[in-house]
Amino acid sequence: MRSVTGTRFQFPRQTGLYIGKVRDVYTVDQRILVMIATDRISAFDIVFPKGITFKGQILNRIASKFLDLTADIVPNWKIASPHPMVTVGYRCDPFPVEMIVRAYLTGSSWRTYKSGQHLLCGIPLPEGMREHQAFPGPIVTPTTKAEIGAHDQDISREEIISRGLVSRHDYEQMEAFSLALFARGQQLAAEKGLILVDTKYEFGKLGDQIYLIDEIHTPDSSRYFYAEDYLENFSKGLPPRQLSKEFVREWLMENGFSGQPGQKMPELTDEVIRDISNRYIELFEHLTGTAFVPLTYDDAFYDDMEGCILNMLARL
Repeated sequence: MRSVTGTRFQFPRQTGLYIGKVRDVYTVDQRILVMIATDRISAFDIVFPKGITFKGQILNRIASKFLDLTADIVPNWKIASPHPMVTVGYRCDPFPVEMIVRAYLTGSSWRTYKSGQHLLCGIPLPEGMREHQAFPGPIVTPTTKAEIGAHDQDISREEIISRGLVSRHDYEQMEAFSLALFARGQQLAAEKGLILVDTKYEFGKLGDQIYLIDEIHTPDSSRYFYAEDYLENFSKGLPPRQLSKEFVREWLMENGFSGQPGQKMPELTDEVIRDISNRYIELFEHLTGTAFVPLTYDDAFYDDMEGCILNMLARL
């Protein structure tokens, strides 16, 4: 099971390189970003020692598609995607928060709720809710952005503003953009028989304009339920069939790992990697309505990727 777990390019006029949890981000001329979606995977803020075959191609293609389908709502950083694993775009000054939009009580919000805490990021949640139940309407539950190895922290709207992390005007714009993007994502998912359950958005500024940055509506940043049997399963107390990275977290917890100090990460066997890869492919095909045709990882893969990027940069 081959995978791309990292790159080490040196581009003309390169002024920086940031290695994130799953992306390698090159800065060119201090104004252009070359974002390479690798096959690395993380959970509980821990990067796995092995990559997931084709994951980077899937994430980048989905994100690129949804950036195009939402550009009428808010400008975004994308200029072009010259290679299945690569997006080239504008370098923006990022806001130090992530905007999490939730429509259902599931995942980490359910874990918080069942612990007895019914206030999420300053938002009171209804009493008596059940796991996977829909909220009366989507809510925005922001987090701080953490460096690799650290945990994002829930934070309230008012705390963000009072601490000066984001101005009130910019925060209100980001919140409005986030809810509009989420509504579009729900609409597009429904057309494919899916429910967009929750997701995260990141924003930055270019001059005085707020831009949507990073990925959007991918399985790494979003959770989807199958619509056809959600209500039936919920009424019976059964978990919904879902397409997201949550199943990876659940597999880790079942094997005694939740990112706590001293815990040993279970082995990612070829069988486990293949299963995770197939789940990513399944989501790609449901979301896009097209078959996933991957680029194979042959000996010329990195040279071809570099050539595509260099040709793109030469035109900018």
